[in-house]
Amino acid sequence: MVTNSGQIEKNASAAAAGELLLGIIRQAMAEQGGLLSFRDYMQLCLYHEPCGYYMRDEEKIGRGGDFYTAASVGSLLGEAVVGYAAAFAEGREGAWTLAEWGGGSGRLAGQVLDWLRESCPEAYGRMTFVSVEVSPYHRRLQAEAWGAHADRIRFLGEDEWLAEGPWPNTLVYSNELPDAMPVYRIVYRSGQWQEIAVGWDEAAGRLAEVLRPVPAGGELASFIEREALPRREGQRFEVPLDALAWLRRVSGSLAPGSVLMTIDYGCEREELYAAHRMHGTLLCYHGHRASDTPLEAPGSRDITSHTAFSALIGEGRECGLAAEELMTQKAFLIRYGRVLEKLQDHDARDPFSPAARRNRAIRQLLIGDSMGELFKVLIQIKGGRGLTL
Repeated sequence: MVTNSGQIEKNASAAAAGELLLGIIRQAMAEQGGLLSFRDYMQLCLYHEPCGYYMRDEEKIGRGGDFYTAASVGSLLGEAVVGYAAAFAEGREGAWTLAEWGGGSGRLAGQVLDWLRESCPEAYGRMTFVSVEVSPYHRRLQAEAWGAHADRIRFLGEDEWLAEGPWPNTLVYSNELPDAMPVYRIVYRSGQWQEIAVGWDEAAGRLAEVLRPVPAGGELASFIEREALPRREGQRFEVPLDALAWLRRVSGSLAPGSVLMTIDYGCEREELYAAHRMHGTLLCYHGHRASDTPLEAPGSRDITSHTAFSALIGEGRECGLAAEELMTQKAFLIRYGRVLEKLQDHDARDPFSPAARRNRAIRQLLIGDSMGELFKVLIQIKGGRGLTL
């Protein structure tokens, strides 16, 4: 049920939004000859307003949502971002900009702003913080969460950010952003590359996968060649053209010396395309449970895939955004967050003391669920020399 204001009411809202979104998806299919690319399907599922997953006025992160981020586990990641940001600001005179792209609920940025003000008041006093956020719901949450820093904050849409560029003395960071961008899906089948599109199965009354040849000379074919994808029968791959296009736009918006920091889970080429990943990396999350059925219940679940860090590095090299470092989140937390120095002795009889909670957060980020190793931090500098990876 949709109200006059466009907000989907509580209780039956998920079912109503899902029905509406399914109708929108089928209409889009009809307009494109009966099939949608998985990329277009995923875009509607996640970002259609107001029915897409990220555009709904519903909690998504944390215990009451569908997944956790590192910012949900204490303030350690925020402190590490500040450690890097403080070093960045120290090397520059005058005003500087700290920007978060796709900050969601605003929890991480709140930690960053609080810790920067407390630990580096001089740098905080010279800073303007910019939130680049597409979701109106998340913008409202951010404005509420960051009230104590209101005089230092600007909210911009992507077009507004790009129009004000090139941005000098700027550090842009994101946390779990490329993994949430729409992807194409392809499979190597019977000696040919096939695109996995989305169609409608009339007999079953549901969405279904449909294979179609990858066009020669197009963007998908170029990605396959550039990444040297292995030709293993039946292996599936995600093609992150949206993430690569985003990287190009961000690079074009930055002045020389400005930095892009991408925090996300993912792999370099050898691991991402390995033989044990025959089904690719795409997963859905709902109620902290993972599934590999993205065509079910469109709009009700997060859809995500591993970040292709080698592809981001290569694309950055082409557009003047040089990779200075790719490290695990564990290494980033140790170096810039100094987390090992923050482990504290405490009374083991009180597992809920602040010290005990903080120690658990450190252990979880460094060794729990492989978060410290699977998550990576890519630092790219506009006009830098870069790494050879």
